[in-house]
Amino acid sequence: MGTLGAQAQAQDPVTRGRLLLVDDEENILKSIRRVLRRGEWEIETATDAETALRTLEHFHPEVVISDFRMPGMNGVEFLNQVKLQAPRAQRIMLTGQADQQAIEEAINRSEIFRFISKPWNDSHLVLTVKSAFEQYALHAENDRLYRVTQEQNAELKHLNADLEERVALRTRLLSTAKREWELSFDCMETPLAVVRARDFAVRRANVAYAQVARRSIEEVPSDVPCHQYLFGRDTPCAGCPLPSAMETGKGARGEVQQGGRSYVVAAYPFAGDDRAVCTYRDVTEEQAMTRRLIETEKMAAVGQLAGGVAHEINNPLGGILAFAQLMSRDAGRSESDLESLKLIEESALRCKRIVESLLKFSRHSRVEDRRLFDLSKCVEDAAVLFRAQLKSMPKVEMKLGLKDGLPKVYGDPGTLAQVVLNLLQNGLQALPNADGRLSLETGREGDRTFFAVTDTGSGIEEKHLPRIFEPSFTTKPPGEGTGLGLSIAYRIVQDHGGTFQVDTHVGQGSRFTVYLPIPLQLERLP
Repeated sequence: MGTLGAQAQAQDPVTRGRLLLVDDEENILKSIRRVLRRGEWEIETATDAETALRTLEHFHPEVVISDFRMPGMNGVEFLNQVKLQAPRAQRIMLTGQADQQAIEEAINRSEIFRFISKPWNDSHLVLTVKSAFEQYALHAENDRLYRVTQEQNAELKHLNADLEERVALRTRLLSTAKREWELSFDCMETPLAVVRARDFAVRRANVAYAQVARRSIEEVPSDVPCHQYLFGRDTPCAGCPLPSAMETGKGARGEVQQGGRSYVVAAYPFAGDDRAVCTYRDVTEEQAMTRRLIETEKMAAVGQLAGGVAHEINNPLGGILAFAQLMSRDAGRSESDLESLKLIEESALRCKRIVESLLKFSRHSRVEDRRLFDLSKCVEDAAVLFRAQLKSMPKVEMKLGLKDGLPKVYGDPGTLAQVVLNLLQNGLQALPNADGRLSLETGREGDRTFFAVTDTGSGIEEKHLPRIFEPSFTTKPPGEGTGLGLSIAYRIVQDHGGTFQVDTHVGQGSRFTVYLPIPLQLERLP
């Protein structure tokens, strides 16, 4: 505001404006010049419209005052010509008491800024002229802001194109990195075995296969089932692709979970035989790496976009705020205008807060970002960002129950806000037909604080509960979820020393509660 105020003062049109007076009576021209002398405006005069139009071409006045009755071209016709040649120039007409019809015609044809009746009041004349110069300056500033906006839009378009290029480059780098990782893995010896399909008996195996079983190659049995030899199981592994491969006669793959590790198993049947070559690849680290790369790429893209958008939006928002405040201080504003300006100012401030919340959400998590912070404020910032998504869903209601005065917790508010947003998104997707209620609350329970997200959605079936935090597990239709959201949220909460609690009832909804420890020095605070 201070900078804008200084600029406005430096460009004050009251001391630098150009004024053109047109009247066929010299006495009137002299009288008006004498009255307007206090304004320090540069004034030119003309006694007829034709002379005034020639003066207009080189003088370029911001304000034109013309008498209505003049020989030749009258004031309405003259000001209409001024409107065509200098549209931004503010036009004022001197009229007598009998010129009411002329006033109406001038309003319709020439868009007159003000009328001054003869004889005039000197103070009223000065104020009218000053208002005209201010109106001209306002139009000029609006034109300048429009040009600036156009330039910024062009720059934003350029930044968006640059961002898309960077995202594409990083996608290519990610694909290249994945391919290099796969090639490096392929260069290693792959565990494989020849397995008899009817009883899963191991007939042949290589050294790498024996290493997976933590045995020597000499201990490879000839008739022991592969699931018993490798994993000590009495039944075939869930997800084993061997039966499918033998049925179709084509290669098949499956994923097997054992001992907290994931193995991709591929089966390639022998032609005309009941045996198949099975390969085993431990993909536990690969899946973890892929999740990290996906999260890193997503946050990098959002961070770049948020930074660019915030930079471009904050400038015009600052201008909107500044001019709304300046205009609200102008004398003579109606109550309706002041109320509208107040609404403009509040809306602009709300936009700035949304941009700030987006920046907090998109910032990369670093160890140095961890600090003591207000959990309710962190949750509120996430809710502000999420409310924008609910604009198109009028049937969804979101209620906040944020408790003040909670002990501060230690961690990264940006990543915890990401957990809040993920839980809100899951709750929203659980609402049937985008109709229901989401509740977000914070509180304290003993030596820990918590935040909870509750929805009135479909709930979670009991058979799915043990797996909801597993990577890539999702009950959503294809294309609507990757299964990574809750696993990432679970990791973030664990990194903060916190725990999850899930309460759900099928057909009634779910409640996800995240408990975070209060630092030792704050545990005894009330």
